[in-house]
Amino acid sequence: MEGRMTAGPTKSPGPLADLRVIEMGQLLAGPFCGQLLGDFGAEVIKLEAPGSGDPMRQWGREQAQGRSLWWPVVARNKKSVTCNLRDPAGQRLARELISRADIVIENFRPGTLERWGLGFDRLRETNPGLILVRVTGYGQTGPYAPRAGYGSIGEAMGGIRYVTGDPDHPPARTGTSLGDALAAVFATIGTLAAVHHRARSGRGQLVDSAIYEAVLAMMESLLPEFAITGYQRERTGSVLPNVAPSNVYPTADGEMILIAANQDTVFARLTKVMAAPELAADERFSTHTARGARMAELDDLIAAWTSTLGTEDLLDQLHTAGVPAGRIFTARDMFADPHFAAREAIVRLAHPEFGELPMQNVVPKLSETPGSVRHPGPDLGAHNDEVYGDLLGLDVEARTQLAADGII
Repeated sequence: MEGRMTAGPTKSPGPLADLRVIEMGQLLAGPFCGQLLGDFGAEVIKLEAPGSGDPMRQWGREQAQGRSLWWPVVARNKKSVTCNLRDPAGQRLARELISRADIVIENFRPGTLERWGLGFDRLRETNPGLILVRVTGYGQTGPYAPRAGYGSIGEAMGGIRYVTGDPDHPPARTGTSLGDALAAVFATIGTLAAVHHRARSGRGQLVDSAIYEAVLAMMESLLPEFAITGYQRERTGSVLPNVAPSNVYPTADGEMILIAANQDTVFARLTKVMAAPELAADERFSTHTARGARMAELDDLIAAWTSTLGTEDLLDQLHTAGVPAGRIFTARDMFADPHFAAREAIVRLAHPEFGELPMQNVVPKLSETPGSVRHPGPDLGAHNDEVYGDLLGLDVEARTQLAADGII
C-alpha cells in the first residue's frame, strides 16, 4: 500500500503565512532553515546569482534529465528571484526587499553582508523589527569565526564524528548532511523565538546559529562525563555502551531487525517471546546494569533465537508482546509501508520534468494550522516579475534594463 497525497489546498495557509522571509543563503544550512519556515506558510523569497543560482541546483548524487533531485526538496515552497549581491545595484535591490521583510536568512562567512552594505545595524535602521538569521560554521564571534566552515567540519568539532562508526575504523559520517541540518533546525527555533519576542517588544534581533554548536547540543552527557569521571566516549558501532539489549539481529531469511528491550519490564516481555522467561530472573541479566555488563553474551543469545525465525513472524511476535522492534528502512520500504501512507509522511507533487515527484512531508503535524508542501523548488528567476514588479513596483522597462545589466 502506497500513500498518495498531492499538493493542493489545505485547511489553513500555515501558521507563518503572515511572515516574509528573504533567503540569501546557499547550499544547505541556511536554505534548510528557509525550507522549514516555508513549510509552515512563510513567504520565502530566495535571492540567487543571475545565470547560475544556488549550487544546490546541480548537487545530488543522482540526477534526472540533468536536473538535481535535491533542489526540488530544499527549495520547495520558495520564490526564486535573481539578484547580483556583489554589485551595488543588486545590493540596493536587496535593501529594498529587506525593508519589506520580517526575516533575513544568510549563511555567508561573517563580514560578507557588512562588505555589501547589508550589515544588521544598517538594515535595522529602516526595519527595526527585522530578524537576521545567520548560520555559519563557527558563529559570528570568536577566533574561528572568519574561517570557512562546512557541515562536515562542524560535525567533527561538535563531537559527533568522533563517536560515529565502528571502533576499529576511522570516524564515520552519517549518510546525510547532519551538521548543516542541525544548524538549520536550531536557527529555525531561534527565529521563532525571536518572532515571539518581537510580538511583545516590536524589536527584531540577530539569530546566530553555529554548526559546531548545533552538533554539540546533541551530544548528551559527553562533556560532564569527561569533566567529572574522565570517561571519553568512543565509537561503539551499532550499540551504546551499557545499554542492552539494543542492537541489530539477524533473521532466518537474511534480513536484520532492530530490537530495543533494555528496560527491565520490556526485557521481561522479550524473554517470554523467546520462550526463555528465566533469563529475566537470571542475575546475569536481571538488571539494566547487569545486562550492560554482559552485552555481548546477551546479544549472542538473542541473535541465536532471532536467526531461527522469518522476519515477518519475528516482528509480529515482538509487536504483539509490546517489544520495540523494526526493520532498518530503505526508500523502497518507505514507499511500501502502510504507516507512512496512513500518516501521509510522503507527499507527491506534480513536476514539469519529472511528472509525479515524491518527497518527505512537513514535520511536525499541527492540528489547526498545518504546514504543507505547495510546490517544488522553482526555476531560476521564476518570480522576478512578481517580486520586482508587484512588490517593489518596478515597471517592465526597469526590470528589462536590470536584466541586461546582469543585476537580476
